[in-house]
Amino acid sequence: MPQQPTAQVTAAEISRIAGVTRATVSNWRRRHDDFPEPSGGTESSPLYDLEAVRAWLAARGHASAASPAEELRTMLRLHGRTGSGATGDSAELLLLVLAAARRSPAELAATAGLSDADLASEAERDRAAVAEAVPGSGDGAVRFTAKDAPVLRALYACVRESGGQATLGVLAEWELEDSAASGAYRTPGPLADLIAQLLPGTPSSVLDPTCGSGSLLAAASRHGARALYGQDVLPVQARRSAVSLVLTAPDATVTVRAGDSLRADAFPDLLADAVLSNPPYGIRDWGHDELAYDPRWAYGVPARAESELAWVQHALAHLVPGGYAVLLLPPATAGRASGRRVRAELVRSGALRAVIALPVGASVPLHVGLQVWVLRRPEPGGAARKSVLFVDTAAETPTTATGRGAATALSRTRGTGRSTSVDWAAVTARALEAWEAFTADPDAFEGEPGVAHAVGVVDLLDDVVDLTPARLVRASRAEVDPAKLSTEVDATRQDLVKAAKALARTAGREGWSAAGADAREWRTATASDLSRGGALTLLRPVPDSARTRAHAVSGESGPQGARAVLTGSDIATGSGPTGEPTELYDDTSPVIAVGDVLVRAVASADGAMARVAGEGDAGALPGPHVHLFRPDPARLDAWFLAGFLGAEENIAGASTGSTTLTVNPGRLRVPLLPLEEQRRYGEAFRHVHGLRAEAQRATRLAEETARLLVSGLTGGQLLPTPGDG
Repeated sequence: MPQQPTAQVTAAEISRIAGVTRATVSNWRRRHDDFPEPSGGTESSPLYDLEAVRAWLAARGHASAASPAEELRTMLRLHGRTGSGATGDSAELLLLVLAAARRSPAELAATAGLSDADLASEAERDRAAVAEAVPGSGDGAVRFTAKDAPVLRALYACVRESGGQATLGVLAEWELEDSAASGAYRTPGPLADLIAQLLPGTPSSVLDPTCGSGSLLAAASRHGARALYGQDVLPVQARRSAVSLVLTAPDATVTVRAGDSLRADAFPDLLADAVLSNPPYGIRDWGHDELAYDPRWAYGVPARAESELAWVQHALAHLVPGGYAVLLLPPATAGRASGRRVRAELVRSGALRAVIALPVGASVPLHVGLQVWVLRRPEPGGAARKSVLFVDTAAETPTTATGRGAATALSRTRGTGRSTSVDWAAVTARALEAWEAFTADPDAFEGEPGVAHAVGVVDLLDDVVDLTPARLVRASRAEVDPAKLSTEVDATRQDLVKAAKALARTAGREGWSAAGADAREWRTATASDLSRGGALTLLRPVPDSARTRAHAVSGESGPQGARAVLTGSDIATGSGPTGEPTELYDDTSPVIAVGDVLVRAVASADGAMARVAGEGDAGALPGPHVHLFRPDPARLDAWFLAGFLGAEENIAGASTGSTTLTVNPGRLRVPLLPLEEQRRYGEAFRHVHGLRAEAQRATRLAEETARLLVSGLTGGQLLPTPGDG
């Protein structure tokens, strides 16, 4: 019987396992004759036998510096497919994650000291205890044995250190990489919350026919839903969603099934209060021919190229009369010629209530500005609906707003397609403000010029039935008062002049001297080493298990719920805390203090990676993608620490992942310098931070001034000044 090959790793993966840079791995390959020979791959991208690499590292005293999640990935690749069978079944491991997340950190830590046989027995008991909690997630036919111990030990450690949700993500990634599936993307948390908040009232039952990892259903549960139904075509996603929802919504009834919702609806008789969905886009093989006479097509048979309109009608068919559906759709759905007849019927019947355009970068695909469609199943004998709301959250407000509108008017979507650049606080406020005002009294809705506009049904039913928000709200710009716009342009232009002068003063600083003929070198220590020595404290988020227990006991988000949340986007853009506490924080959650160093947990070249907390950040909660370092001021200068922690090379060396690079905070390195020298570096980094802040402010004001001028000139409110020609 041929021997089954072990897992293979790249040089980049070796660097993450050993906790060194990729350059170090290259040096090992050149300088050590006994370094393992490539066992696969190509000459330019060789692959190495994982067991051989780990043996070579162990022989030289290189203990693994991988994060718990990276260690679990390694164990799955090395033992997951070759164990007794239980660790090759992700359903069994997913159940084990649920059980482990319900145990205390001390109980999880105790598993590390068990023998392989005892650990397998412990895992069997844990898995059996939750076997009934997730319908269809494992039948218990396969048993854990001592051969599975490396994977089980890594799984328990990952749950203890990183939480249940992170562990679920590793397991799903492991199974997906060996399948032909693609396009499995998680809906961003802020977008999922916005979609859930667009549901009027508190629906009891919610269905997501394309549930993926369950983020939309989780958002619905945070807003009060207690009966959660999901279906996904990928079995691994269905299982992951089921476990994740039981973990995050312990009070809800969770029912998740695997299968193609259009071809094999798992809930044919279900009428839910609400439907939320982020369906797949551009799918031509969705069952057009075999479903031609399906009773769900009450608004017209969708064309082969209109799978999105099939999902829209599938959602409406699963609603109680008067129930709402909210779907995330590509912009082509609003104007493609092949969907004109179905769109016309959706408008004519009153089923379509709103179309909300999102900024570019809000969700995958990041280069496209997606749209949120809000629909309501018509009630027999209900009142006729005379208009449809259109909102362009990516539009710039052409007039000065007041009150809540002022915050949204001054907030801008930054960047060119990166999700970290979306100002979710502004997008959410703009969308909800318009939607709530429209639903309160559609006939009296006045809208906001260039941003939100209610269009009559008769006006929409032309030869094209184009439902693109940007086109339909543009017509409302003519309502802008010319005098007010002129005043705003002048005020913004003056602010730009002041910002430009401040930027010039900051950039004019001289005295950046060369270090010498060669770059300076110094001894360094990892953040983990500094933490063990007491020079700093690394404050981690509360594990999912603790959050779940706190939620189960109190049923509330805890006393931290009223605090603002500082997000990774806030660090990148230099803004104050803009997030909302959608996660379950409690009294053990860390609170930001002045002098803390904040580092983004996802590596990106978009804006700063680190900063020192100021007065405006104090009292906020660090977001789920923010690492918080609290230095001892007698041993570490905060700005010195922030400068080196956020350095590009440092971030690259401490990051893991392929598409998304996740920063392992303990692996970040800091030079060991005297405090006085640290302060000199710290002052330089503080100056660089000020330079970046002034540049961002000047850029925003320049864009704002240009936008106002173009809007006024093209809208007829402004005239060219003499000499412009």
